[in-house]
Amino acid sequence: MPTRRLPTAFVAACLVLAAPLGACGDKPATAPRAPAVATSAADAGGMAALTTAARKEGSLHTIALPSDWANYGALIDGFEKKYGIRVTVETPEGTSQDEINALKEHRGKGRAPDVIDVGDSFAQSAARQGLLAPYKVAAYDEIPKEQKDDGARWSNNYGGYISIGCDAKRVTTCPATFADLRKPEYKGKVALNGDPTRSGSAFAGVYAAALANGGSFDDVQPGIDFFAELSRNGNFIPVESTPATIAKGQTPISIDWDFLNLGYADAFREKGTDVDWQTAIPFDGSFAQYYANGVNKDAPHPAAARLWQEYVFSPEGQNLRLGAYARPVLMDAMEKDGTLDKAAAEKLPTVEGTPTFPTEAQREKARETVNRGWAEAVSS
Repeated sequence: MPTRRLPTAFVAACLVLAAPLGACGDKPATAPRAPAVATSAADAGGMAALTTAARKEGSLHTIALPSDWANYGALIDGFEKKYGIRVTVETPEGTSQDEINALKEHRGKGRAPDVIDVGDSFAQSAARQGLLAPYKVAAYDEIPKEQKDDGARWSNNYGGYISIGCDAKRVTTCPATFADLRKPEYKGKVALNGDPTRSGSAFAGVYAAALANGGSFDDVQPGIDFFAELSRNGNFIPVESTPATIAKGQTPISIDWDFLNLGYADAFREKGTDVDWQTAIPFDGSFAQYYANGVNKDAPHPAAARLWQEYVFSPEGQNLRLGAYARPVLMDAMEKDGTLDKAAAEKLPTVEGTPTFPTEAQREKARETVNRGWAEAVSS
């Protein structure tokens, strides 16, 4: 069975030989604007001018980008080596909500994050609050309409499917579905990657559980009820799952993105860690989602922030995502234009069916429901 991918669309805007100057951000169509207000590379004077301005700034401040998440370690190294710009990461293990909070709390200060990487529902919230700057990367037209903001304040960059990771050395029979997680043999073993009121991956885990238990994009309550049941019977534990907790045996079953669970397995093997980490994508709760990138409206380093966006949406950046099992938003476009890393693409797990995505209104309703009912559900 062929590998299913998160759906994308392709518009070869920058491949048309007759395209006018400035079509891909090479030269400005009008007088260049300051990076802080530029809405594209062309608007800033072209890629060369944007790069020069970013190098002059010399720094890019980020938050909540762990090196083992969607290949951020390699992306940061690549950006630093290519442009000579130092990247700092505050609170690497922070959550999507932490990123939004930092935009507001550090506004106008040098330590404010220049860019964000958050679950798309958090990006939509940040845009509504006026925290993000409109910016179209060179590949903007190739990003599917449903995966970007109409005002270009955020665009999805990479995504994955909710999966169930399991240490086969500590669990006799690894679960393959959400229904399996109810079994008594998993008492004290099931965890999420954080609190779903703050973490995009944990929130997606609750959404997937809802789909597996009679819920829908409009009704996430069955997902909350499912974890409340697991909490009552002792299967669910309120411990944030990380590579460290997995290695220690604290979270032998973890509901998380497939690109994280698959990446953890590789890392454990390379380090010789005594963990046999297996990954299953549950058919009873198939849920896919992207993570969005955006520029802080008040970025301390506005040119570097925009150059970073160009990098993570470039073929180089998108292939680095793919190398860590994260599905690039431009995957289909890159396959058509010959820039896709085919060997990495072939390593993606097979997923049955074609994914569908909740609307912005449905996500916001689900977030409100989870924020309102999660704490009481898992503590009762």
